[in-house]
Amino acid sequence: MSDFLLEMRGISKDFSGVKAIDNISLTVKPGECVGLCGENGAGKSTLMKVLSAVYPYGTWSGSIWWEGRELKARNIRETEEAGIVIIHQELMMVPHLSVAENIFLGREITLPGGRMNYPAMFAKAESLLAELKLRDVNVALPVMTYGGGHQQLFEIAKAINKNAKLLILDEPSSALTAAETETLLELIKDLKRKGVACVYISHKLDEVAAIADTVTIIRDGTHVATKPMAELDTKKIITMMVGREINNLFPKEEHEIGDVVFEARNVTCWDPENSQRKLVNDVSFEIRRGEILGVAGLVGAGRTELASKLFGCFRGPNVGETYLDGKKVNIGSPQTAVKLGICMVPEDRKRHGIVPLMGVGYNITLSILGSRARYGFIDAASEMAQIQEEIRRMKIKTASPLLPIASLSGGNQQKAVVSKMLLPKPKLLILDEPTRGVDVGAKYEIYKLMFELAREGIAILMISSELPEVLGVSDRVLVLGEGNLRGNFPNQALSQEKILAAALGKHDALGAE
Repeated sequence: MSDFLLEMRGISKDFSGVKAIDNISLTVKPGECVGLCGENGAGKSTLMKVLSAVYPYGTWSGSIWWEGRELKARNIRETEEAGIVIIHQELMMVPHLSVAENIFLGREITLPGGRMNYPAMFAKAESLLAELKLRDVNVALPVMTYGGGHQQLFEIAKAINKNAKLLILDEPSSALTAAETETLLELIKDLKRKGVACVYISHKLDEVAAIADTVTIIRDGTHVATKPMAELDTKKIITMMVGREINNLFPKEEHEIGDVVFEARNVTCWDPENSQRKLVNDVSFEIRRGEILGVAGLVGAGRTELASKLFGCFRGPNVGETYLDGKKVNIGSPQTAVKLGICMVPEDRKRHGIVPLMGVGYNITLSILGSRARYGFIDAASEMAQIQEEIRRMKIKTASPLLPIASLSGGNQQKAVVSKMLLPKPKLLILDEPTRGVDVGAKYEIYKLMFELAREGIAILMISSELPEVLGVSDRVLVLGEGNLRGNFPNQALSQEKILAAALGKHDALGAE
């Protein structure tokens, strides 16, 4: 009898003749957590989709052995019945169904005759969420009532309810706060003590170091190494992931900061569902040419709402004045914003950044189609030349520019969205969580690109939940808390502690110079 719960032997998978993963093996013991690390496009998610039968038996080569027997699953239901449950990077909730209905989707508790036993489902859902320290959730409300962080925890509760023997978590903390992430890691440790195994995929290597017993690293679809975490540190993992050393993750470069290019005055946004609640409250700031202005704050601080207002896509009541190059501008839609020279990379690329079934290349050129049109027709040759140049410049990994963008890894989708928003040559570029779900190597490339843009005189407003990122990249930092501007700091000897103190309203930092 094998000591392993899971053995994946020589797994290979290709798409249209292009190898996504090549001869990869992976083993997991009961109660073990294996960290699976690699750059975007390395093949991590593909390997896990093979394991969970998103790609069914027969569409890949190699073999999977589960509890000592070969597994030939042809659909997800078969792998879940075996005890293998995957939580995908992209949320799989049904927006209009309740929290409880989503948690029990496909495993509903029923009464005699087949009717739903809602009281039992509500009680069990509340119990599952209590394990995740979520006690303020109304499980009868539609899941779309809650934000991405809550929905990620609902996905985890749904997986726990399936009595998993092996839990696969693909970037589970990308939408979670630090406190929620800590709760998640403690839950995984508790599941390990109960004998539940885990494959943990994350670009946040501090989480991998905290939770993994063993780390498997893949690069360009091939196996690089499998080692005990005790023999590794984050620097060694990064080196094996990218094939080179990255000594300074934030390659800060000197760039000249010029005159004020954009100013927002007295911006206020009200909750679309509650007209008495202000999500952004009387916020004013300015940003200069070539300046990288970081925006920090806790979840619910109003950062994304502020960015949405500036880009003309906030869906609730709002007021405030905006000035570009000293002239007052009225931004009522994203189209108007782009024409003026204000572009935004949104926080949720799946919902707001891409057209999933459209080709990678055509997603990139959506923002400049007007400039490629002649007499109502698109100049196809000119458009494809631009696409090829952007794929090369942004190092987007794709077998073809015509592949649906949804088939790419999250990080490569993000690069395509950034490329799309750079093509109109903006004066102000708003980046809302630009490196969420992006690997270390791709983060480094995005930071380098930001500094290049700053040197060209483009003003950058960067919203980030990662304080090391804010401090490593920004020239100045705005801090929001509960919709209010609580800090405006030059990034000189600025610390995470000072930013958090301002976010929590511990002291008044406005006007700090």
